[in-house]
Amino acid sequence: MKIPKKFLSGLLLSILFLFSFVPVFAQEIDAITAPTGIKAVIVIIPLILVLVLLFMKVDMIIAGFVGGVLAMVIGGIGLEQANKQLLETIPMMLGITVPIINSAIAMAVFKSGGYSAALTLAKRGTKGKVEYVSAFIVILLAAATYMSGIGGGSAMVIAPLAFVAVGAVPELIAAMSLAAAVSFTTSPASLESSIVSKLGDFSVAKYVSDMRPIWLLFCALAIILAFWGTKRRNIGFKENSDDEYAEMSNKVLFKLTLPAIFLLFAVIFGPVVNDLVGFPLLTPLVYMVLTLALIFICSDFTLNQSVEAMVDGSTYILTRLFQVGIFLAFINIIAQTGTFAVIAGIASAAPTLIMVPVAILTGILIGVPAGAYVGSVLTLVLPVAVSLGFSSIELGLVAVGVGLGSQMSFVNITMQALSSGFQIPILDVVKGNVKWISLASVVLIAIGFFI
Repeated sequence: MKIPKKFLSGLLLSILFLFSFVPVFAQEIDAITAPTGIKAVIVIIPLILVLVLLFMKVDMIIAGFVGGVLAMVIGGIGLEQANKQLLETIPMMLGITVPIINSAIAMAVFKSGGYSAALTLAKRGTKGKVEYVSAFIVILLAAATYMSGIGGGSAMVIAPLAFVAVGAVPELIAAMSLAAAVSFTTSPASLESSIVSKLGDFSVAKYVSDMRPIWLLFCALAIILAFWGTKRRNIGFKENSDDEYAEMSNKVLFKLTLPAIFLLFAVIFGPVVNDLVGFPLLTPLVYMVLTLALIFICSDFTLNQSVEAMVDGSTYILTRLFQVGIFLAFINIIAQTGTFAVIAGIASAAPTLIMVPVAILTGILIGVPAGAYVGSVLTLVLPVAVSLGFSSIELGLVAVGVGLGSQMSFVNITMQALSSGFQIPILDVVKGNVKWISLASVVLIAIGFFI
């Protein structure tokens, strides 16, 4: 019988994963006794099965269900316990309120045209210097993704604008991928930040604050890459006769960007403002209301349309949180068999110096084949690291690693959005990204040695 190549590659990556010292999720790992002997090997099988199915592009819920059922058989776990896990995990994920609010507001800003207006202003301000527009596109994508927490959604809006303004420059596309990856894995509005904070048992605000220097560093590298790559190709602006924003005055365009500017300020500097004034002034409630008011005042949206855009914008993150909640319930069932306690015991024997770098490398490697499910991959690669005492920054580096790996994946939604927006095959996007994302990964792993 011939073994499918996808299965073999998935199995090999799974084995690499298990021996790279940083695996998966467990609910209170240190409270579960690790099985010994042959059972210690058997309880790992459900985990390997989940990973292989994910690598074979099976839906994350189906993969989790198959692994969870096998774990129930191996561990003698009943339906009552399994049902309890499901009913506890979904509300836990849906209870991550602030990222949901931030993501919804940012999507409303998207729909009102703030980002298109900002790019039009940048084109006018640079007076034909396309490399500066290219750099601004990366800044715009990073800001949009950081505010919304959705890399694919940001790329869907901005990539077509970038293609019209600059064209399919490989370095620009790679820079946008890099900026998106580091932004959605460190965003105060993302599913990924929510998962890291839940698994690490610290607030999203702390995680975001700790990871902000890393976000800024890689965004700066992405901006430099886009600028350099565009400048060396000596290209000019591409004209678009259908651009409605081209006919607007600078005053109108700036007015349209005000909601985006305010939201970015509130999300990044809100905690600083609150500390300065001595009370919580820029809370989610306050900047939600003010941003919606600005959309109403500054754009053609009515107040009803502004609110509807926000509610519609919540759909993506709510859907993903629900999806990951179900998946996480099955992973928790696997945890009850002692799978992760076994792996944590192996991990604790690794030299301290290499724990974080190897964890980052593991995240990158798994992010490539399973890039469509960054959130689910995080539930597989982070929690043993938590049990080993990783700090929020160290966990964040692993999360960024998974994000970088996903930007070399054919199944990642951001990659698909870039392929569509720049009107090139996704194979070309992947080929163009491999060199630059790999270099960024080396930088990330190097940082892991010093954190």
